[in-house]
Amino acid sequence: MALGRSIRIYLDGGEVSGLRHAELVNWTGQALLCPRNRVAELARWEAAVRRPGVYFLIGAENITRRDVYVGEAEVAVSRIKQHLTGQEFWQEVVIFTSKDENLTKAHIKYLEARIIQLAKAAGRYRLDQNEAVPVVLPRADRDAMEEYLNNARLLLGALGHRILDPVVDQPTGGDYRSVQLFYSVRGASATGTIADDGFVVFKGSTALAQVHESIRQSGYLALKEGLIKDGKLMKRGDLLKFTSDVLFSSASAAAAVVYGNAANGRVCWKTQDGKTLKELEEEQAGRISSGSMSDLSQED
Repeated sequence: MALGRSIRIYLDGGEVSGLRHAELVNWTGQALLCPRNRVAELARWEAAVRRPGVYFLIGAENITRRDVYVGEAEVAVSRIKQHLTGQEFWQEVVIFTSKDENLTKAHIKYLEARIIQLAKAAGRYRLDQNEAVPVVLPRADRDAMEEYLNNARLLLGALGHRILDPVVDQPTGGDYRSVQLFYSVRGASATGTIADDGFVVFKGSTALAQVHESIRQSGYLALKEGLIKDGKLMKRGDLLKFTSDVLFSSASAAAAVVYGNAANGRVCWKTQDGKTLKELEEEQAGRISSGSMSDLSQED
């Protein structure tokens, strides 16, 4: 079982929507999340941002996914100020620096290249940047930067952006969240699984191309059209094929896109032996109510 981690998040001004400083206990790295309209407030954090670092410019939420731009700078705050006039899409920035002087130009160039690789592989946010080959570092420095990346990934997630996390979570053993689920309807066949932040439909699954009036009224039509526009759903004869793993907000949203009609995902998605997602969840709830908490803690 993986060990837990402690994260401190400081709300500058006591506002959850304002500038936030995040750090992991016993780590020299740090992160600052700042809304675009509050960039001037970074002046209060000069010691944290007037040094080498990497940053994420993050756009507004849209139907399918958000845009992000990754960059590096020897003076992080100066580059962010330039982006106020050079980049219009972003609404907030997350800056990563170090509390000591150990991040060099070579380190942040390495981090930038690796972050772009990981963000593209994760596929959660749209990243219109070419991948770069990470600079060659001594082995000790490279390992230190890989550790930095892992800690940065945790802080990003704690700040609400799982940019570097794969869409499909690693299975945790006997937990129902690691079970593959299936949904077949009128020639379309999809496979997926429950994720911590929704429901994932796997690459290679198919969906019906036609849509019904109910999906137009529910808002899922725009979601389906967005996936087609992004190239995540491609026309294959009378069907649409998933070209990558796709994370949906719920099992019902996933089922609606596959079916082209309103659908209850908790009863549509089933295991190979016919057990519905609803039944799996009820079994889990029953174990909690019966006092089998020790079993659950072992699974998690």
